[in-house]
Amino acid sequence: MRIAGRNARFYVAVASGGSAEPIPFLKSWSFKATTDRYDGTAFGDGNKTYVSGLPDAQGDVKGFYDTATAQFYTAASDGVARKVYAYPDIVSVPGQYWFGTAFLDFNSEFPVDGIATMDGSWAAASTFAKVG
Repeated sequence: MRIAGRNARFYVAVASGGSAEPIPFLKSWSFKATTDRYDGTAFGDGNKTYVSGLPDAQGDVKGFYDTATAQFYTAASDGVARKVYAYPDIVSVPGQYWFGTAFLDFNSEFPVDGIATMDGSWAAASTFAKVG
């Protein structure tokens, strides 16, 4: 089933050891699942061949800066891994999501000619699993 991104949600335990809560005012998030590849090409091979290594999970978030919430800043400022849950569609398919713990980074921008924004990135600190 194809879906629109409008019902996606991204949850983070902003406080160390806290419960994961939806990050407010986000407009997008991404999930990148990649695997290390090592070149295993040898003399006489008909083409390049690769060997698979460890999987990786990381991504980005983008949204609007909000003065009334901690957003990612608290979680990004101490270097402690946080619980993360990424839902592609919390309304139609609420049982489908990725979860794990991640290290977070936070950035913000305050342009004179536009709305204040925030963006961040995350990288796995534990195994990420897909549910549903």
